[in-house]
Amino acid sequence: MAQKEASVAELTKNFEDSTAVLLTEYRGLTVAELKELRNSIRQDAEYAVVKNTLTKIAAKNAGVDGLDDDLKGPSAIAFVHGDPVTVAKGLRAFAKAHPLLVIKGGYFDGNPLSADEVNKLADLESRETLLGKLAGAFKASLFGAAYMFTAPASKAAASARLRPRPI
Repeated sequence: MAQKEASVAELTKNFEDSTAVLLTEYRGLTVAELKELRNSIRQDAEYAVVKNTLTKIAAKNAGVDGLDDDLKGPSAIAFVHGDPVTVAKGLRAFAKAHPLLVIKGGYFDGNPLSADEVNKLADLESRETLLGKLAGAFKASLFGAAYMFTAPASKAAASARLRPRPI
């Protein structure tokens, strides 16, 4: 009994500390394949095989609703502590290479996600890519503003050079 309570407490903490939770079914995958999956998403998530009944209790304790229907069969959860898009991409890529991995759903930003919504999340660009594009847009607009401020002065200087000097 104490072991189950400790498991529920650990799962509850994982739910509370995660930016997103992605739920999968791993039926038929080997231990080596699960290790490969864990290693592929380790930078942004912790991937754990879970017991459904304990997970339902922990999710409820953490205020996470909407996962009960997906918690059937052998379940494993990616507790995301980094970029959810990167983890969703990693799970989808692994599922393409290993069709036995099934993405069942998830929980992100206070809302449950269907499997289709997790795939849509995987279609988004990563946080780093979006930040890079934003930085590029800022740089371009700043360059444009700097050009506009210096253009009148450079035109005046150019026209002064072109005017004939009085003798």
